[in-house]
Amino acid sequence: MFDRNRGDRYGTLWTRDELTLAFDLYCRIPFRTTKANNPEVIELARVLKRSPASVARKLGNFGSFDPALREQHITGLVHAGKLDRDVWEEFNGDWNRLVMEARRLRDALGMEEEAEGTGEDAIVFPKGASERETVRKTRVHQAFFREAVLSSYEDRCCVTGLKIRECLVASHIVPWRVSEQHRADPRNGLCLSATFDRLFDSGLVTLTPHLEVVVSASLLRSGDKRIEEMVCAYHGAPMIRPRRFLPLESYLEWHRNNLFHD
Repeated sequence: MFDRNRGDRYGTLWTRDELTLAFDLYCRIPFRTTKANNPEVIELARVLKRSPASVARKLGNFGSFDPALREQHITGLVHAGKLDRDVWEEFNGDWNRLVMEARRLRDALGMEEEAEGTGEDAIVFPKGASERETVRKTRVHQAFFREAVLSSYEDRCCVTGLKIRECLVASHIVPWRVSEQHRADPRNGLCLSATFDRLFDSGLVTLTPHLEVVVSASLLRSGDKRIEEMVCAYHGAPMIRPRRFLPLESYLEWHRNNLFHD
């Protein structure tokens, strides 16, 4: 039998640990792909010894709590249980702890580690045991952040609309090096093409409180036609909004005040 806190036809109750892994997956894949035929759903179901349909239902339950989905008139599933909500409230916003707790659980289950980071956060080869552990923690934060940000923007640059995953970067608004507290927060991220990632990180592009693109005056006055066509053409244009994890204005304000060159 299946009920609000039961996950499969065997009637086995879902545990907090299982729900933590499900919520981690919920954050890392687009909501439209939270289906029983998704390979990542199938893999988690295999590890948890549950059916893919059971895992997909739990992901749908988390969707019922998501205010970003409600704004899009997407309701998720309506039969979520108390423990589902408890896990949502425990980790939604406490991203660093979610990342490390999910990592601990994956280790205990022998699940494969996440891929290494790229770009400015690329992993360097560690020399000692403590360094290896630090690098490992960094890697799992990077992997979660990249997957959560790119999936929320559906693999599309939020400025140009470029939809080539290999050319996209999960760019931190408040840089990785500045704030450890916000490193894994998907709301501190933008999905940008490699070019606009560098422009944003260099303070040559930012976003207004209304999520409009602002190009620095130095580029607007450059007189270079290629810069005008490839960069300045987006000045004043609205950002392509994510499906989830809308960037927080407090992070954007920090970027405007501390990095942007007007």
